[in-house]
Amino acid sequence: MRVLVTGASGYVGQAVVRQLSQTGHEVVALVHRSVVNVPEGVELRRGDVLDGEGLLAAADGVHAAVHLVSLTRIREAFAHPTLYYRVNLGGTLHVLEALARQAEVTGVKPRLVMASTASVYGNPERQPIDETTPVAPQNPYAASKVAAEEAIRWQVATGGLGAAVLRIFNIAGAVGELGDYDDTRIITRTVGVAAGHLPSVEINGDGSAVRDFVHVNDVARAMVAALEDATPGRFDVYNVGATPASVAQIVDTVREVTGREIRVTHRPANPGESARSVGDNSLIRQRLGWSPRQSTLTEMIRGQWEAELLRRHR
Repeated sequence: MRVLVTGASGYVGQAVVRQLSQTGHEVVALVHRSVVNVPEGVELRRGDVLDGEGLLAAADGVHAAVHLVSLTRIREAFAHPTLYYRVNLGGTLHVLEALARQAEVTGVKPRLVMASTASVYGNPERQPIDETTPVAPQNPYAASKVAAEEAIRWQVATGGLGAAVLRIFNIAGAVGELGDYDDTRIITRTVGVAAGHLPSVEINGDGSAVRDFVHVNDVARAMVAALEDATPGRFDVYNVGATPASVAQIVDTVREVTGREIRVTHRPANPGESARSVGDNSLIRQRLGWSPRQSTLTEMIRGQWEAELLRRHR
């Protein structure tokens, strides 16, 4: 299968490109950057999901897409909600239009997998969260992803597309030497404190809040499995999570893995924050045979630590 990957140069994108290549797919990597490391045989194309005409050209000859481009920072989303809708919804519409155009040319009904977020569920009382939980977005980022999901759902209803949306919990870990650079994420930030380039980890409350984490390579495998299973006229939604852990557990595990002390700054508890947000991943296990392989807390933190050390010594 010839697959277009949007956001191919990013943290998740590089993992997906590698996984697709390793499983025998032809990959077209859509990138912005001038220098991008990709596996041998991967075709690089320059483009922007906000450029509809350019994306039509970039999608030439593809039969499927993994759509990863997204703005994801919640505080930024509150400050710039229209920007988040423009990128997260508008970019998705352009991907859908490009795939529809290719279907007209080739006569082959395309497949699509989009990376969504578990934050679309809001703060549900019932835990663990399964895919039947109603969406209840609490911020413009999550709301823009719900809108993108709905656009895909309606396109699938035409019968001309098979698609899956993966509602991913908290991604962590490293792909080879590539770790996560977003230090707004708790594991990345805590490892950054251990490395000495960030002052402290800020914790709201006592650190007992539990979140679900999954290794970036396990996310990539889930995306490939969903893409291979996609069927025209069918729209699937899957939760992708693996390992529940509290903030306090993360701090303790980073101490153990790195041998470094972690400075912690405590803030008052956020009254709107859920004490627990854990996903039920039984649906993707049952339907696609997926299961996490690298998502222990220790393995995710060790990979991020090793990538951090390599980055700091380059």
